[in-house]
Amino acid sequence: MTQKRLLMEIPSAGSRWRETGRCFLVNGITVNRTIQTVESAATGSAFLIQDVYPSVDGGRFPVKRIAGEPVEVWADVLRDGDGVVGAALVWRREQDREWQRERMTLHSDDRWFGSFVPPCPGAYVYAVEAWTDEFATWRRGLELRQQCGVDVTLDAIEGAGLLTRAYGADQDAASIIVRQCEDYLQTGDVAPLLTTELRNVMAESQSRSDLTRSTLFPLIADRDKAHFSAWYQMMPRSQGGPDGRHGTLRDCIARVPDIAAMGFDVLFFTPIHPIGRSRRKGRDNSPDAADGDPGCPYAVGAIEGGHDALHPELGTIEDFRALAATCLEYGVEIALDFVVQCSPDHPWLMQHPEWFKRRPDGSMPPTDGPYSDIVMPDFACEDRSALWNALRDVMLCWIEQGVTMFAVDNHDTAPFHFWEWLIRDIRRRHPEVILFAKSFARPKLMRGLAQLGFAQSFSYFPWCTEKWELERHLGALTSHPQREYYRANLFTNTPDVLPYHLQSGEPWMFKSRVALAATLSGNYGIYSGFELLEHEAVPGREEYHDSEKYRIKPRDWDRPGNIKAYIATLNRIRRDNLALQQTERFRFLAIEDGEAIAFVKTSADGSNAVAAAIALSRNVREFWLPLGDVTLDIGGERRHVCAIENLLTGEQSGIEWGGIRLRIDPHRDPALLFRCLA
Repeated sequence: MTQKRLLMEIPSAGSRWRETGRCFLVNGITVNRTIQTVESAATGSAFLIQDVYPSVDGGRFPVKRIAGEPVEVWADVLRDGDGVVGAALVWRREQDREWQRERMTLHSDDRWFGSFVPPCPGAYVYAVEAWTDEFATWRRGLELRQQCGVDVTLDAIEGAGLLTRAYGADQDAASIIVRQCEDYLQTGDVAPLLTTELRNVMAESQSRSDLTRSTLFPLIADRDKAHFSAWYQMMPRSQGGPDGRHGTLRDCIARVPDIAAMGFDVLFFTPIHPIGRSRRKGRDNSPDAADGDPGCPYAVGAIEGGHDALHPELGTIEDFRALAATCLEYGVEIALDFVVQCSPDHPWLMQHPEWFKRRPDGSMPPTDGPYSDIVMPDFACEDRSALWNALRDVMLCWIEQGVTMFAVDNHDTAPFHFWEWLIRDIRRRHPEVILFAKSFARPKLMRGLAQLGFAQSFSYFPWCTEKWELERHLGALTSHPQREYYRANLFTNTPDVLPYHLQSGEPWMFKSRVALAATLSGNYGIYSGFELLEHEAVPGREEYHDSEKYRIKPRDWDRPGNIKAYIATLNRIRRDNLALQQTERFRFLAIEDGEAIAFVKTSADGSNAVAAAIALSRNVREFWLPLGDVTLDIGGERRHVCAIENLLTGEQSGIEWGGIRLRIDPHRDPALLFRCLA
């Protein structure tokens, strides 16, 4: 067949044509499809898509990211044969049907890169697609033959045939395809088929007969508060003032301005529900309560109600709504302790006895001595779906009243599959709600809970005091794969934990610990009384003496010696520097001093970097801080740091010989924080 005859059988720009099986119908004339096509070397099994990053346990658990921020995805895309590979990142919200697509680019050695931005909080899925780019494969082969001086007449005809198979192109792309094909048909010159413009259009507009998709990977996009927050935990009943009366929610409202002034944006309450009277605990967890002992708030439930009720001495639901409104005014959110245990007086024991295990004589199974004032629901009971829904409804009840965060206490009181179900159900209804795994357990168990979907988790920070301990602990939290799912909230102390290093009451130590917590992680918290340097412990134990869990503890919140102003300054510095509002992008700096620790954190866009040096002992420290390899992004250009600004004093110092010599006097300030300047 002559070239002229072949060209006549390629549909021209003005032709009316459609594909019918293995032929084209062009203006009523059937043309053999094999003349116009290049058979792809690929088959349905041509691709292997491997090592997709990020992923957790091969996609069993969701990766965690923040809504509105790019999610970078990498994958190895392997193809047999020599066809040109195309790859795309596809993603959608879990409940949507249509996929969004982002083109991936080849980085090196079959490693492809792409990114997408989840627009709002919620559950998402993503995958990597690969296919053979037949037009690019044809073009590469033709250009190689041209370079060898081989006649490419038939190659050109095959390329034009590929244009006839284009589909799904928008109007602009279709006009480019038609124009270039027509130019070729009119001139016989292959050049119109080799333009960059046509190559780009065809990359998106050709059939993908061997399209291969990886497994789906889940992702949770949380709101910004999930990775940047400052928590203040308190017992609401202790807010009544120095006279020791039972505090109310109105007393809590009066404290909101003070808490906000310290820079905290989450007000975290211990349980606020009615407290059981049967088996009520006395002071220091005594099994015998005296008259007037308020009991432990973690023994939930009494004649006044259960988990969805307020302790009557705290006030009314109208008071709680007023508290929520005041918090909103000051930019503070409310977090509640969420516990599943019940006191023996909880209404559920009468209303739903089937939800609890019984011994042969009808009595409740005994609980450990420290927790003898509670009973546990039976999550495997025959009516467990009703029990699970009831606990879910408790959370929904408080969400309706303005609660946006829940700290889940004692993970081991319910099975894994309950927590996974609860997290998914709440997130589906209220993707803005943040759930915090408030539990110290075995490390792998804590990681497992984070994998189930908790947005934040406790960490072993309270017990990391040595330099090597801090470096190892934070190194693990910020390394793959843990960084993909575990957001540590570094609490300095809790109602249950008064670490030994705080029991001396030395101000420098309290300042050092809060500075470490506030700067190492985007999320941190203190338990009330920390700002007053409260440190009286049970001898030989990491517990508060005369614990507030079993009594009302009056305080003068402005008593001399407090470090409220210091904490407020730290929180201001955090708010003013993007680098400190995350945990992922930081590294420790090598300093020759075992009693101080140094690190640098950089914002995602590279425009802000903060260097920190914090003393770990009471001794004056002097050392060299290396900053020579720290860079900033200034208008798209990477520049080395040339100076630093003290974030407390505003004093600037130049960088010489790649660093600066520092002196820390812990009794003045154990932490030096610097903004890096380029």
